[in-house]
Amino acid sequence: MKTPFYPADILIPENADMQKWSVVACDQYTSEPDYWKRVESFVGGAPSTLKMILPEIYLEAADSAERIEKINKTMRDYLKEGLFKCLQNSFVYVERTLPDGKVRKGIIGAVDLEEYDYSVGSRSLIRATEGTIISRIPPRLKVRKNAALESPHILILIDDKEKTVIEREDKSALEKIYDFDLMENSGHIAGYLIKDTAAVLERFNALSEKVDRENPLFFAVGDGNHSLATAKAHWEELKKTLSPEELRDHPARYALAEIENLHDDSLVFEPIHRVVFDCDEEDLIKELKSFYDISENGGGQKITIVKGDKKQTLFIKDPKSSLPVGSLQIFLDKYIAEKGLKTDYIHGDDVVGKLSEKKGNLGFILPAMDKSELFPTVMKDGALPRKTFSMGEACEKRFYLEMRKIVKDL
Repeated sequence: MKTPFYPADILIPENADMQKWSVVACDQYTSEPDYWKRVESFVGGAPSTLKMILPEIYLEAADSAERIEKINKTMRDYLKEGLFKCLQNSFVYVERTLPDGKVRKGIIGAVDLEEYDYSVGSRSLIRATEGTIISRIPPRLKVRKNAALESPHILILIDDKEKTVIEREDKSALEKIYDFDLMENSGHIAGYLIKDTAAVLERFNALSEKVDRENPLFFAVGDGNHSLATAKAHWEELKKTLSPEELRDHPARYALAEIENLHDDSLVFEPIHRVVFDCDEEDLIKELKSFYDISENGGGQKITIVKGDKKQTLFIKDPKSSLPVGSLQIFLDKYIAEKGLKTDYIHGDDVVGKLSEKKGNLGFILPAMDKSELFPTVMKDGALPRKTFSMGEACEKRFYLEMRKIVKDL
């Protein structure tokens, strides 16, 4: 079986302040405007990926259309100004040193969107690990529709227990192309140019031979599922306008992504918590206890209700999902829709505590999922409940750095 992963013409900025250039994934810190204000202040007028993304905290802002227009202009300006050097037909080997000192390894290249399907029941080689919320795609599609460039915060996982693919890369034989500290105390990152792409592909193809032919899950999307789904939706629309020749090699057919090993020692699945805003706190808890058979003495799926520094642990005895996050989400979806409320998905117990201090806000802390369950569960049951797990805390997410053209006219 041939892996749906290819070398790409990867763009790296020349003569830029890389710490100001590289910015965390747009779907982080969505309830923390102070974070993004600090980033804007730090970047100032320097070239930066910040100026080519729309942080999701601003996704529904009144000026989002103006922001998107400015994003698209910045992309084309950077290309015309010759800001980038092109690493032609290459992979990039990445070592990300996390704030705790652990090193996470990955290889950046392009995945074929023709081999990706996020629909329920998909048996594609590249598959979503969480339920894709279709309503989240259109606003993101507005950003990608007229974009000249893409930069990934997508992290895709392989199930390589013997560590035969990514960990076999010898960085001592590679040219270092960047090496710097990330902003906001988010650790360090170093990248190395892989010119011998055939050796990398050989290792990926060898691993793909172990894939179940009846249910061939090879790449599981670990982070950036809706970003990849948006790239897919854009490609499906664009396909309708292309000739057979253009369909084969149009750059928008592919999406830049970082491939990581599920069994990387640094990779920890962190739970993603929930905060409900502007609710009737007592009514929400009452309805939850009515929706499920709830115990406070164990014997079921554990969830913890948070109100500032106060916590109450509950156990769901009659769950509607195999995971606590799924059971809670089933209830919250129903309750929030009925009451017209808003919720957010939060990394970190401390942030949940802080946000839930405000009157009308209520937090829910959930247990972590064992990462070894990921591939078997997705193969058996399909996509997990949305926002089931996070590959690390918010500051450990992938930072935008490498770029790739997705249009032919520049």
